[in-house]
Amino acid sequence: MSRTSACFSRPASFARSSTYGRASATTAATASASSDPDGHVVSTAALAGIDYGTWRRDVAAVVAEARPYVEERAKDAGREKQALVLDIDNSSLETDFHPFWELPTPAVAEVRALVRDAHARGVAVFFVTARPGIVHGLTDWNLKKAGYPVDGLYVRSLPDLFAEVSAYKTEKRAEIEAKGYTIVANIGNNTGDLVGGHAERTFKLPDYGGKLS
Repeated sequence: MSRTSACFSRPASFARSSTYGRASATTAATASASSDPDGHVVSTAALAGIDYGTWRRDVAAVVAEARPYVEERAKDAGREKQALVLDIDNSSLETDFHPFWELPTPAVAEVRALVRDAHARGVAVFFVTARPGIVHGLTDWNLKKAGYPVDGLYVRSLPDLFAEVSAYKTEKRAEIEAKGYTIVANIGNNTGDLVGGHAERTFKLPDYGGKLS
């Protein structure tokens, strides 16, 4: 049988099945892409089924709660050393919503706006991240490129890598307080970012049960 004859003898049901398969793949890719602002289907958030628009709305709701408090406290920034402490991944930067090889990672816009307003009022801005020290320079560059003021950046040293993240972050906040700062707010998306005290208020951004790092 010729190759041409074989093509014409293919059952119609196969053609329908093939078309359906392509349509299903396209639909799945579109659904995944809707979770990713760049239209990628390979970001951590997209693969976890987290919708980008929903996440942004959930973040905005938390920032709307934090803003009045931060603005009110910042009125005293001229009389005391005040600080904000922030986690980085999916708290300050949209880490899980972009492929890791695409840099700089964009800022979480609502958080950046809050931070920049507070900094303009005299509040210092510190970042405490579980990222290892080897990426300190890259992380500092990314934060500044994304539009954040950076008064201090704490990354994990080799010994810190063997400690609980929550204990490490608590220790770094204590170090900031030891420099004379009052931490008016601590902002992060994981519980480990926020427990341990050494902050007047904590504000938890969404992580959807640990689906976001």
